[in-house]
Amino acid sequence: MHLKSPQTELPSKTSQSAGTSRWLQFLMPSVSDLLFIALLFGLSCGALGRVLLRDGGTGWHIRNGQLMLQTHSITHVDPFSATMSGQPWYAWEWLYDALMAAIHQVFGLNGVVFYAAAIMAATFVLVFHLAMRRGSSLPIALFLLVLSMGSSAVHFLARPHVLSWLFTVIWFEVLDSAAIRVDRNSDNSHRVFVLPILMLLWVNLHGGFLVGFVLLVVYFVGGVIQYFRGREQREQIRNWLKQLGLISLLSLAASFVNPYGYKLHVHIYGYLSDHFLMNHVSEFRSPNFHGVAQQCFVALLLVSITALASATRKLQLAQLLVIIFAAYSGLYASRNLPVSSMLLVLTIAPMLSDAVAKAGADAELASWLRSLLSRLHNFGARMARVEANFQGHAWMVLAFVVGLWACMHGGRVGSTQLINAYFDDKRFPVEAAEVIAQRDIREPIFCPDQWGGYLIYRLYPQTKVLVDDRHDLYGAQFFTAYENVVLVQPGWKKVLDEEHANWVLMQKNSSLGTILGQTPGWKLIHEDETAVLFQRE
Repeated sequence: MHLKSPQTELPSKTSQSAGTSRWLQFLMPSVSDLLFIALLFGLSCGALGRVLLRDGGTGWHIRNGQLMLQTHSITHVDPFSATMSGQPWYAWEWLYDALMAAIHQVFGLNGVVFYAAAIMAATFVLVFHLAMRRGSSLPIALFLLVLSMGSSAVHFLARPHVLSWLFTVIWFEVLDSAAIRVDRNSDNSHRVFVLPILMLLWVNLHGGFLVGFVLLVVYFVGGVIQYFRGREQREQIRNWLKQLGLISLLSLAASFVNPYGYKLHVHIYGYLSDHFLMNHVSEFRSPNFHGVAQQCFVALLLVSITALASATRKLQLAQLLVIIFAAYSGLYASRNLPVSSMLLVLTIAPMLSDAVAKAGADAELASWLRSLLSRLHNFGARMARVEANFQGHAWMVLAFVVGLWACMHGGRVGSTQLINAYFDDKRFPVEAAEVIAQRDIREPIFCPDQWGGYLIYRLYPQTKVLVDDRHDLYGAQFFTAYENVVLVQPGWKKVLDEEHANWVLMQKNSSLGTILGQTPGWKLIHEDETAVLFQRE
């Protein structure tokens, strides 16, 4: 009898083991998967789903998109405001509006919130992934990402700016990776030629496309300084600058491919250079560092300073300029905090990880501290290897599909209410809007600008507003008069008369609401816990 040699079974067992390992790598959730799922459902389910709708501007985005889908044309004049009716309006987020309207038509407000949550989750996961790929250890990347998410929390809204976050991260990665290859004498990739294509989309989605040009200037300036600082690599740097100049020209040309052409650029410049609006619109003012989000950004700045002071790896001049730009823009305006914090994470995380690794082997440090840092570095290295093996990301896809299923079925998965997005009646005049609709009031409504978008969503086209939060449309002169009315300053009655405002909807216990209750000629029609509605007699 011939006995089979035991060695002949080894290849079969090895093959089975390899197959099982591949299936485990595909099915096991990675840290990126868990992070995406936590952010996706954390931002779209429960109370946070309503937080994403705490800005009434989401309402006019949806209605504008619906109007464009109905008319098959892009909006050029204002359709929503009685004050600005028929006036030129630069709806520079028209592509986002159309997309939101299509999602709203199929999934309702649940879909709008879920889409915004998915974009934000994908953006933060991409920041985490890129930080790891650039050399960061996993614990440090997670720590800095948490600070970035905390800094961005004030702008967790279902608005088009979330797409600018994603585009900024992609834009920076393409630019910086190409610059690094130049610095390392590697073959320069032609991936940078994707930037003009990205610009074609970005310019039609959100005004944040200007950040793309700022980053182009930053890397061009960094390249020029590097060219004159040393004689090495001059030929390669010269070719890089030529390529970067061409990319900049192509991106600039792409930015003119929008419904308004060069007039959009002129309009945005006029808006951003208007000192009154920049000083009175809250998102353009400097952060108030008593808030949690702002303190997270301060912590990120302090960590960045520490990383720069202890840096052991060579830092590109362009990367240093990016850090300076991110710090300055975040300190300049609250609306810049998310983008600034993400750029800081991408540039600082690898430097901080290198510093921790070198400190773990520094004999001059106390033994307990050296041991702690060494263990942190080793743990991060092991986790990075494990994370690199789990590339299936099936759990991300499954979570997204479950969320879509819920949106298609009223936010429910079986008998569980998973997503329930709506405008909060403690923040918006939900009851008062219902009264206006029931009374079939067709005259324009004067209201706080932050309520205008919600009223457009709830009442258009039957009822128009006199003001909403499209500050670039109304301009500084109008908002000066608007402030006089809201703050009941001299001349407030004259403004209401000139605007033919026969209906006023204000917050309960507001200055204007209190005065109107005591002013002859005005009648209280409705009052609830959030709003009061007055009619001119």
